[in-house]
Amino acid sequence: MEYLDIYDELGNWIGQDSRENVHKKGLWHKTVHCWLYDKNGNVYFQVRKDRGTFYTTASGHVQAGETVEEAFTREIKEEIGITILPKDTIYVDIVPFKMDKLKEDGTLFKDRAFANVYLSEFDDSIASFTLDLEELSGLAKLPTIDILNLFKGNVSSIKGTLITPYKSGNKEEEKEFHVSDFLLNEGETLLEKYGKVLNKIVELLGEK
Repeated sequence: MEYLDIYDELGNWIGQDSRENVHKKGLWHKTVHCWLYDKNGNVYFQVRKDRGTFYTTASGHVQAGETVEEAFTREIKEEIGITILPKDTIYVDIVPFKMDKLKEDGTLFKDRAFANVYLSEFDDSIASFTLDLEELSGLAKLPTIDILNLFKGNVSSIKGTLITPYKSGNKEEEKEFHVSDFLLNEGETLLEKYGKVLNKIVELLGEK
C-alpha cells in the first residue's frame, strides 16, 4: 500500500496516511509537476491514457519520506523513461490544488495537493523516451506561443507533433490540436491551469 505524508492547509507536516485515505478524506499532500521544453520553444505534454487529454510532461505524488526532488526524478523516469536531476531544473512555484470529483462508482474523490512545479530544458532525441504505457499513450510536442494563443482564443487550432511508441522506437506525426485536447477540470480555465508554466518558458527562452 502506498503511503503519503500529509499536511495542514498551511503546509505543516502532520503525519502519514494511505493514498486511498488521503483522497477519501481530502487530506493535503504534495505532488510534483515536471515539464520539459526545448530551445525551439516547444513544450511537452503527456497524453493521458485514461482520458486521452494532455497534461504535464510527468507528474505524481510525493511518497511518504520522499523529498520533492527525489519524487521529481522518480516520476520523470517512471513515466517517460529519462533521467533528470533536480540541479538541472528550474523551480516555478508551489500551487495549491483543490478538487472534489464524483467517481463512476458513486464515491467522492477529494484532492488537496500542494503541486511543486519544475521546468527542465530537453535537448535530446525523442528516441530517448520510454513511455509508461499503463498511464500514457504518447507525448505531444507543441509550440508554447501557439498554445497561449489557442488558450486566449486568438486561434481555433494549432499544429504540433504527436509522439507515440512504434515497434523498436518512437514515431512523430504532425497533427492539428484544439482546446478540447487539454485536460481541464470543472471550474478551471486553461490559462489558469497552464499559463504560468507556459509564460515562464517564453520568459526563459527570451533571456537566451
